[in-house]
Amino acid sequence: MRSPRRRPLLVPVLLCALAVLAARPTGDGDGGSAAGAGTEVARLYQDAATATRRYEEGRREAEARRAEAARYEALLDRQRAEITVLHKELGRIARAQYRDGGGLPLTARMLLADDPEQLMRGQHTIRRADRALGNAIGRSRRAEARLAADEAKAEAARRELDRHNAELATLKRSIERKLAAARAKLQDRAGASAAAGSCPGAVRLDQPDARPERDWVAPVEAYELSASFGSGGSRWANRHTGQDFAVPVGTPVRAVGAGRVVRVSCGGAFGIQVVLRHAGGYYTQYAHLAAVAVDQGDRVTAGQWIGQSGNTGNSTGPHLHFEVRITPETGSALNPVPWLAWRGVFV
Repeated sequence: MRSPRRRPLLVPVLLCALAVLAARPTGDGDGGSAAGAGTEVARLYQDAATATRRYEEGRREAEARRAEAARYEALLDRQRAEITVLHKELGRIARAQYRDGGGLPLTARMLLADDPEQLMRGQHTIRRADRALGNAIGRSRRAEARLAADEAKAEAARRELDRHNAELATLKRSIERKLAAARAKLQDRAGASAAAGSCPGAVRLDQPDARPERDWVAPVEAYELSASFGSGGSRWANRHTGQDFAVPVGTPVRAVGAGRVVRVSCGGAFGIQVVLRHAGGYYTQYAHLAAVAVDQGDRVTAGQWIGQSGNTGNSTGPHLHFEVRITPETGSALNPVPWLAWRGVFV
């Protein structure tokens, strides 16, 4: 059952790609095949990370083009309103000329005029009206020409935006295919190792550039909470002894605090697992992993990547099983949620 307290997964397909870069197997493991598999998985994750960066760059460019298209639309709306006003002005001038006799031939106006001065005043008025009409027609034509040009620009911007969106969709599908291949290869290798009870060599992960500012962190960065401490179920002999974090295969798993690696093991109900010892006599366990990034005896810092999540051991889906204990062995587990909360980490 899902816990009501959860933090949404933040686009796991993309975040996994960014998270795991340039893995380097250390040691020979079980021979060339294991090292080759690790190298291939690292290459696939690296390809996906590169594609993700391109995706993000393209997405930002698409947003800029969308804003540009919106500016064009606003400009076009203003120009259309201006042309409407100009057309109304043209109609008003034309009606005024008609009322003032602007449409009569000069001979008829001379016959109807009471005196020459009246005729000259009428002629002057008509010339002003003609100039005003000509100016209004010129403004209208120039505005219509600008509108046509800007409509062409707006249409070009829309076409360019559509092209970028299509490219982004293709790139995203490529990312998903590469990640699916990488996860399948990683999990197959992990499953074979766990079944044989033989741990592969540590795959050293390039660590994140920014170290956490706090002394304690959550074991994974983006997750959903699933099975909680003390819950019952057919998969456990008694009660669930940890907190499960539902994450995709390959998600970087972090040391929640500084400590030393006291166990790296494979096989059994927990599959591939790492156990750390922390100050104060506490131990934390990270189980069902697909790969480890540390060796027994290593010292680790808070937030350091110590492995990759998986689906090994007694697991019905990809997740991280996280425990807090007072000994390195099973049977001494504490509820990890309040234990983390006491250290300022709320999950």
